[in-house]
Amino acid sequence: MEQVSTNNNNQSEGLAQGEDEIPLKLKLKRAERMRKYRAMALIAPLFLFILGVFAIPIAIMMWRAIDNPEVVDNLPQTAIELSNWDGESTPTTALTTAFASDLVKAYEDKTASTVAKRLNYDVSGMRSLVTRTARKFNSTQPAMATMDDFIKADKRWADLRYWQALKRASSSLTPFYVLNAFDMKINDEGQITSVPEGQAIYTNIFWRTMWIAGVVTVGSLLIGFPIAYLLANTSSKVSNLLMFCVLLPFWTSLLVRTSAWVVLLQKNGVVNSTLINLGLINEPMTLLFARPGVYIAFLHLLVPFVVLPLYSVMTSISPAYMRAAESLGAHPAIAFVRVYLPQTLPGIGAGGILAFILAIGYYITPALIGGPQDQMLSYFIANHANSTLNWGLASALGMVLLVTTMILFSIYNRLTGASGVKMG
Repeated sequence: MEQVSTNNNNQSEGLAQGEDEIPLKLKLKRAERMRKYRAMALIAPLFLFILGVFAIPIAIMMWRAIDNPEVVDNLPQTAIELSNWDGESTPTTALTTAFASDLVKAYEDKTASTVAKRLNYDVSGMRSLVTRTARKFNSTQPAMATMDDFIKADKRWADLRYWQALKRASSSLTPFYVLNAFDMKINDEGQITSVPEGQAIYTNIFWRTMWIAGVVTVGSLLIGFPIAYLLANTSSKVSNLLMFCVLLPFWTSLLVRTSAWVVLLQKNGVVNSTLINLGLINEPMTLLFARPGVYIAFLHLLVPFVVLPLYSVMTSISPAYMRAAESLGAHPAIAFVRVYLPQTLPGIGAGGILAFILAIGYYITPALIGGPQDQMLSYFIANHANSTLNWGLASALGMVLLVTTMILFSIYNRLTGASGVKMG
C-alpha cells in the first residue's frame, strides 16, 4: 500500500511539473513579445517624426514633379477628346465642342486661370489666350463650337501649336517639369529635344552650384584641418577656448551672420578699410554682390561643420603612431603625411561631404551677398515655390538636388564607410 501511494505521489508530482513547464514557456514567449512591443513603442515617436517631417514631404515633392492635374481635372471632356486626336490634323468638332463646354464651366468655377497658368508654362501667351476665349464663350454660350468659332474668339487658335500644347498637358502625369529642370522639352512631334540656347539656364545653374559648393568645401577643409589639429593636440585649457570660438557662430542666426557680411564687405566697409589702412590694396575691392563675397560668407558658415567631424576623428588617433614613425627615422613632415593624415581621411570625408551638401542647399547667402551670376539652384527652387508658384518645376529642381546629394553620399559611403567616423 505504501508503495502504491508513493507511485501515485510521484505521478502527481510529474504531472504538476509538466503542467508548470507549459505555462513557463508561454510566459517566456509573452515576456519576449512584450519586450519587443516596448522597444517598438520607444522607437515609434522617432519613426513617426522622420516619416512626418522627412519621408512624406520628400515623397510629396517627388510626386509634384510629375503630377499634372490642371487640364484633366478642370477640362475632363477635353482631355478625353484630346487622347483621340492625332495632334497633326485640324481639331475635330467633337474636340472643339468639348473644349468650349469645359472652358465655360471652368470660367464659372473660377478654375480657367489655373488651366491657363499651366498651359503658359509650355507655350508663352496661352494664359491670355485661354482666359480670353473662356470669357467670350461664357458670354455667347455656343451649343456646338467649331474651329471657326475659336478663331473668331482669337486668331491664335488657327496655329496648331496651341492645340498641341493642350494635348501635351492633357495627361495626369507629365515629364514636363523634370525635362525642364534639365533644359529639355517635348516638341510638337512628341520628341525630347533641348530648349533653345537662350532659354537654357538650369544646366548652367546646376554646374555653377556644384562649382561654388566645391570651392567652398575645399576652402573649408584647408581652414578647418589646422584648427581641428590644434584642438586635438593642445592643452585642455586652450582646446576649450578654441572650441568655444568654433561653436560661437552656431549661437547666432544664419540670417544675422549673412547680413553682417553685407556690412563688412561693402566698398567702404570694415574689410576694405582695413586692407587699405594696412597698405595691401590701393582702392576698394568689389566683394559685395560678387563671387568673392559669396565664398567668404560661405566659409564663415561652413568651417565649423568641417572642424567638428575632423576633431572627433583626430582625438581617436594615438600620438604613439607619430612618435613611432619619428623614432624609426621618418622626418616629422613625412610621418605626418604618411602616418597621421591617412587616419584622418574619414573625418575629411565626413566634413567635406557635410559642407558640400549644406553649400548646395543654402540660398540666403548668395541671395543677399551674391550678384545675378552667383545665384545657385536653391535660389530658383525658392523663387518658383514662393514667387512664381510653379511648384512642379520647384519640385523637379529639388529632386535634382536630392538625387545629387544621394549620389554624393553613396560615393562617400563606398569610399570611407559610414562607420569610419568615430565619436571620440
